[in-house]
Amino acid sequence: MERLYTLQSNLLRTTENSFFRSLFQQINWKQRMVGIRGLRGTGKTTMLLQHLKFHLKEKGLYVTADHPWFYDNSLLDLADQFEKNGGTVLLVDEIHKYPHWSTELKNIYDGYPHLRVIFTASSALEIQKGEADLSRRVISYELPGLSFREYLHLVHGLAFGIVPLEKVLKNADEIVSSIASTKWRPLPLFKKYLRAGYFPFNKDDTQAEFAIKLNQVINTVLESDLATIENYSASNVIKIKKLLGVISESVPFTPNISSIATKMKLGRDTVNNFLIHLERARLLNLLHQHAKGVAALQKPDKIYLENTNLSYALKDYPEIGSLRETFFLNQLKNAGHQLALPKEGDFIVNENWTFEVGGKTKSDDQIKLTKNSYRALDDIESPYLNRIPLWLFGFLY
Repeated sequence: MERLYTLQSNLLRTTENSFFRSLFQQINWKQRMVGIRGLRGTGKTTMLLQHLKFHLKEKGLYVTADHPWFYDNSLLDLADQFEKNGGTVLLVDEIHKYPHWSTELKNIYDGYPHLRVIFTASSALEIQKGEADLSRRVISYELPGLSFREYLHLVHGLAFGIVPLEKVLKNADEIVSSIASTKWRPLPLFKKYLRAGYFPFNKDDTQAEFAIKLNQVINTVLESDLATIENYSASNVIKIKKLLGVISESVPFTPNISSIATKMKLGRDTVNNFLIHLERARLLNLLHQHAKGVAALQKPDKIYLENTNLSYALKDYPEIGSLRETFFLNQLKNAGHQLALPKEGDFIVNENWTFEVGGKTKSDDQIKLTKNSYRALDDIESPYLNRIPLWLFGFLY
């Protein structure tokens, strides 16, 4: 185990406490088994190390599930040795890379009642669908990319509190007055965020370096995470890459599943499964018509890339209208709100509020007769009546 402690020591030396993700405070770290899922690059590893270094008062050990130590030892072996040596909290990074992960986690939970386990996994991993039933054992959390608010804090040193959606809708004037000043202007920083602000690793990278890393994230999700979790063959990985490429060229994409299936020489069910897997991996957001029924059983009515940084990674000049809608959907969904396609407007949120998203000249013709309707508008700093600055929806988490 000495190699594992050496790895931990090396990582903790460079772990800082100047910035914590908003999810950090929401996690119940005292639970016996905690799972944190999320898209690669969103900061799951940093969160584990920050908890271990700055908050954990007990004896903990951080390991990565693909460490060479596991070539000759099992996770269960590690738990046994660690507990016998007085360990109480085991932190396992990228659990999806470990074979039979769910069975061994169940055995650890049942066999070592005084040992707590905190693990991270790809967002593509369905924790409840492993070989063993973990549904009654694991408390699961999802870590999204940075909100616009978190980006301002991490990259520009501008610290603001979370603003609930209801408060944004009722008191937008008051909120903007309290956070906007001559010291910073939201619109230029918002444009930077749309291009390269969703991932924490943007902080110290040049634009070219960020683009390289982001493409590596996409490739690793497809070639490693999905290939492992969904047991994709090499040919399936190539097909799902092509599907992502087709979608990225015309998002927001209104899919014709039959046409896509014919062009790609795939079955309709296979295409639908690919789309679901891409959404679960947090590369896409799938939207359904409001009041349509059980969405999981039907094809999506509209497809978006999961975040605007992906738009720039997959297309040289993404369309501004698409970027605005992608941002709005991404931030509200990450904040825990439910979105669907309304009959009028762009989005209906929590089956209550209808939104039209656009630039500052966007009219309200489509929604002016709709109750509880708002315009989320780009290129404006201040709200007026039902006109709310689009950037303000980046303060929801």
